[in-house]
Amino acid sequence: MRLQHQRVILTGAGGGIGRALAGELAARDARLCLLEHNHESAESLRAELEGSGARPLIHICDITQAEQRQAALNAVEREWLGVDVLINLAGILDFRRFQDADPGMISRMLKVNLEAPMQLARAVLPGMVERGHGRIVNVGSMFGSIGFPLFAAYSATKFALRGYSQALRRELASTGVGVTYVSPRAVKTALNPPVVHEMAARGLMRMDEPAAVARSIVKAIERDRSEAYLGFPEGLLARLNGVIPGLVDRGLAKQVPVLTDYALSRGEG
Repeated sequence: MRLQHQRVILTGAGGGIGRALAGELAARDARLCLLEHNHESAESLRAELEGSGARPLIHICDITQAEQRQAALNAVEREWLGVDVLINLAGILDFRRFQDADPGMISRMLKVNLEAPMQLARAVLPGMVERGHGRIVNVGSMFGSIGFPLFAAYSATKFALRGYSQALRRELASTGVGVTYVSPRAVKTALNPPVVHEMAARGLMRMDEPAAVARSIVKAIERDRSEAYLGFPEGLLARLNGVIPGLVDRGLAKQVPVLTDYALSRGEG
């Protein structure tokens, strides 16, 4: 897919990956509609993009609210008469023992990470199918292939997003509409709480720069990729987990006491 002049909706645009991704898309002369829930982040992003010559549509939108999603989609339809690419990037996570999880946070993660992407895709798909052209891009996580301790609820939402992406891709196989699932490993953004950054600094996990992840997402879209797993050896572990999960069980079991200590000592559980 050539992104020039393509009509692109991007959720979570004000975050670390979102800003970098908006910049990459703008550099390719895509037409951008950016959804962001934080007004200050949205306005700073607008200024940044307009300073480079882009003219994005920006909507303050809580994507978990049906009326706000619809208002943004209505505005896009009036302005562009359709959407070519939907990038479901927005997401939230929680790092703690599942027994200590906040029930409200579990519910919100399901809404942000899974329900909202599905509802947005359902809304834009009829037009894409009618035109025989388009792409749904769901940004998941390596934890959507590797059930990772102390990220149980987050892993559940990303496993579901991966399964949904696979099923939808097969459903749309003859329509001209593609589905791309991108699986980054941990990224150096504010999405991750400080304790996760600390664990990465001590070698317990690897983290990538947002700009590198943004470039990989764009590359996956341009190459019409069905799936893209970012990072080694995490990408290999994701594949292994699907074939010999017992091996991954044994490897991760050694980390559980350390991870639990981090969560409890930093007040995360």
